Amino acid sequence: MASFIFLMITLHALILSVHTYAHTNNTCRSFCGNLTVDYPFALQPGCGHQGFRDLLYCINDVLMLHIPSGSYRVLDIDYPYTSLVLHDPHMSTCQSLFLGARGNGFALEPWRAPFLTPAPDNAFMLLGCSARSPLFQRGEKHPPCRNVSGLGCEEYYGCPAWDFIGPRAGSGRAYGSGPPDCCAVSYESVKSVNLSRLDCQGYSSVYSSAPLRVSGPSEWAYGIQVTYSDGGSGSFCMACEASGGSCGYDVRGNTDLCLCGSWNSTSNCDS
Repeated sequence: MASFIFLMITLHALILSVHTYAHTNNTCRSFCGNLTVDYPFALQPGCGHQGFRDLLYCINDVLMLHIPSGSYRVLDIDYPYTSLVLHDPHMSTCQSLFLGARGNGFALEPWRAPFLTPAPDNAFMLLGCSARSPLFQRGEKHPPCRNVSGLGCEEYYGCPAWDFIGPRAGSGRAYGSGPPDCCAVSYESVKSVNLSRLDCQGYSSVYSSAPLRVSGPSEWAYGIQVTYSDGGSGSFCMACEASGGSCGYDVRGNTDLCLCGSWNSTSNCDS
């Protein structure tokens, strides 16, 4: 009888332990609409990775990302491939052009650049840039406009949206000797897609949807695909979660923390 009681007490303790670990491990995980917000992202201060602090906000079940160039709706977060897709409502597509320099473009704080950057195969097609734009001040040896991962302006000119602009788009060229109506660049080549600094009237952003094959610009994936990195904190977070904790950081400093319910650790919840 005594051994049976001891067994029941032991099983009860194990169940409580598992329940506590499962609860603690989900302390920082959040949901916004149909999107899961998990490490390295978070909606609560002190959760996630410090490189993504004050970045995401859930507004009426819509997940928004805020950086100096503006606010973007987060359409998808792909954790296995460490990427997310953003939408700018003033970004041009195949069906409509937004000019007047109303689009946000994409510009980050310098300190956040190691953690977040547009994917290498994300093509930014800058529209209506003036001859004074820094894009055209580099000399003939380094032409700024080119296809990025097979995505470029020559195909984009065939979109219905250009029908409202006139003959400039029909030939895929600019008037006279001026700059082209569309200039496709990679983020790395300009470091910051800032429409005011680049003196452009608008932009479109497309990214490769490989291995899917698309027949033309009407089927391109429009949006800003951004890759992210936790700066090498992955092993710390794995050890933390393995011990039943949630990955976070010290809001008053730059220290990674393992959140263990009522207390925090600089290693894991077993220490």
